[in-house]
Amino acid sequence: MTMPTGFDAYDPACPARLVLEHLTSRWGVLALAALRERTYRFSELRRRVNGVSEKVLAQTLQTLERDGLVLRTAYPEVPPRVEYRLTASGREAAELLSGLVDWVERRMPRIMAEHRRYDARIAAGDGPAPAAAEAGFGATGAGRGAAGTPPR
Repeated sequence: MTMPTGFDAYDPACPARLVLEHLTSRWGVLALAALRERTYRFSELRRRVNGVSEKVLAQTLQTLERDGLVLRTAYPEVPPRVEYRLTASGREAAELLSGLVDWVERRMPRIMAEHRRYDARIAAGDGPAPAAAEAGFGATGAGRGAAGTPPR
């Protein structure tokens, strides 16, 4: 379906898919949600996001800056000081993503219980869900057929 904007994220050639990928990557979600709290210096943001490498955070911030979601401000000081904050579009996206982060955090006990039920069912030999079995994801390995070959 074509959107009124002329972009259709369901079309594999649509550039909106890349922006969705940037927004919904693990580090993109967490960086935007953190920046919703306040302006951060790079090292502060890295500590807040906790677990992301310096290189990956820098790449994530550059990508989000290119998408117009993050503003990077470098101050001509010694030592250099660089701060990151959200643009108006970034605040809008972060608001939506923060809702998702909050939802996941609130639902984690239930999600973890579902994981345990699923894992127990698989361990009991009940097999994967029908959709996964049809796609070739069975007990022989993800994405592998019965002989260990990729599904056709």
